[in-house]
Amino acid sequence: MVSSSQPGRRTRAPCTLGAGADSGQCLAQEISGGWVGSQGPATRFHRVQMILGPTSGDLDDDAVAAAYPWPAEGPWVRAMMVTTLDGAAAGPDGTSDSISSSVDKAVFDAVRRFADAVVVGAGTIRAEGYGAMRAKPADVARRTAAGQAAAPVVVVVSGSLDLPWDSELFTASTERPIVVAGAGATAAARAAAAAHCDLVVAPDERVGPGFVVDTLVARGLRRIVCEGGPSLLERFVADGRLDEADITVSPAFAGLTERPGSARDVVRHFELAHVIHAEGFLMNRYLAPGSGR
Repeated sequence: MVSSSQPGRRTRAPCTLGAGADSGQCLAQEISGGWVGSQGPATRFHRVQMILGPTSGDLDDDAVAAAYPWPAEGPWVRAMMVTTLDGAAAGPDGTSDSISSSVDKAVFDAVRRFADAVVVGAGTIRAEGYGAMRAKPADVARRTAAGQAAAPVVVVVSGSLDLPWDSELFTASTERPIVVAGAGATAAARAAAAAHCDLVVAPDERVGPGFVVDTLVARGLRRIVCEGGPSLLERFVADGRLDEADITVSPAFAGLTERPGSARDVVRHFELAHVIHAEGFLMNRYLAPGSGR
């Protein structure tokens, strides 16, 4: 997995993505005072199994990453989210951390290991407390050999450019973050942002998914992970720019709060590709119809 304050839908402490020291280890580990993939006396192992899909049985960290393949060419956008049995994307603390688990986070990180870019909304960055995005040395070598950057590039979608510029996301990530801002961002905000990131300004006040994807592909970043939040993910779905949805179902009820106007005019269906199970959590991979992947 890539390192970040374990970015994305869950609050995380800074961590480095990558395979464990022993490729035969089960990826899902619960570690006290260490990183996923590290070894130590406090490590407790959990079984991670594919129960529906192209294979079956136990998976180690490399097998989990292989279960989420990237196409050999062309742009590919996958969404990664966690939801409860009653449809909540966050727990009472306002973050996804309280509805996630060590296994879910480990799978989440393994899936992101070889992404080119991780796209996330500004609100999610602030709520989840993203940290620096890094990769483990073994993954750095594999990525650079494949012509990728040493670690995924964090791409923040922001309308106002009100971002935590002093956070490790912007000060300690391996690759300089990209921020895509709406046309309404003020000149002063743009000038301040440019000191901390590669700033790209969209032609419209609301940043469109198509503009984000085209911008990244033009930079050679075609393997794209979208980590939400929900409103950003909805825009990707509505614009037909989502190729894959990797959704974890947490065995919990968190108290679903409906958001006015969130219902879609058109229901878009995806096809189930596989199901991975561990600790009562179900990690589901869905593909857009006709994707052929």
